[in-house]
Amino acid sequence: MTLLSVEDLSVTFDAETGTVHAVSGIDFTIERGETVCLVGESGSGKTVACESVTQLLPTPPGSIDGTVTFDGEELTSKSERALREYRGGRVGHIFQNPQDALDPVYTVGSQVVEAIRLHRDDSKAEAKSRAIDLLDRVGIGNADERFHDYPHQFSGGMTQRVVIAIALACDPDLLIADEPTTALDVTIQAQVLDLLVDLQAERGMGILFVTHDLGVVAEIADRVVVLYAGQVMERGSVEQVFTRPSHPYTKALLDCLPGRGASATIDGSLPDPKAPPTGCRFHPRCPHAVPACERGDPPPFATVDGDHEAACILHEDPYELPATLGETDE
Repeated sequence: MTLLSVEDLSVTFDAETGTVHAVSGIDFTIERGETVCLVGESGSGKTVACESVTQLLPTPPGSIDGTVTFDGEELTSKSERALREYRGGRVGHIFQNPQDALDPVYTVGSQVVEAIRLHRDDSKAEAKSRAIDLLDRVGIGNADERFHDYPHQFSGGMTQRVVIAIALACDPDLLIADEPTTALDVTIQAQVLDLLVDLQAERGMGILFVTHDLGVVAEIADRVVVLYAGQVMERGSVEQVFTRPSHPYTKALLDCLPGRGASATIDGSLPDPKAPPTGCRFHPRCPHAVPACERGDPPPFATVDGDHEAACILHEDPYELPATLGETDE
């Protein structure tokens, strides 16, 4: 029952100063009714990967390679016109900043109605009725009155709920939620997450959830894909990844969680996407790196347990070094 399959996805952007390698050969799948979380620091390629699913990226300057298969249909070869069926229809998007996602000169109700009528044959009256029902369903009180309000008349949490209503307007099979709770306080964040879980249970939709907050991941994810500098470092079930992190980057992210008793930061910074390092892209920041980590292609995935995989030559905790790997010469 695979809903979405992303294989060997690479995304580059042509810039005046060189080619930006935003995403480099990533793979992941989402089953119906499943929540998969893409995690990693800002700049890891999470948003670019999500917007590549329905080719929302401008091309040029962007270039998308690889295969994206949605419900048996390969999307990367489809025309712009054909993709409109999927964007907002079968695939709903919740973008990072709700204030930027809404047009300030139109009422929130009219924007929900527009999303409905783009993909359905509803009359204006039917679309309005459905829009009010959606606003009510996502927790906006007095929805029939607030239908006529403008985005600036809503709080951050309420604005996010409007954006969710728009994303769900056409009963999508897949919801892509790009850091939907980043700007919200803890209480509103919890309400939004509960709402998404409830709606997923009702509709059976798959969710691709983007976040750098591992606390959120622990709460909602079925499986986790860890991205760093545009490449997958580790993937597996949320339980596997959290109880046995097998890539040093994943372990470093988990060590940053409150209460872990470790440093709240990871030394160093992401590499220049125009000149990514050879070998493992994390090796310049990795406390366990050895000369073999710096050479050649990125390390292949090693099976840790079942479908739990890590792209690290030292994937076995506690990163005990096999004798040959420390040698300078191959």
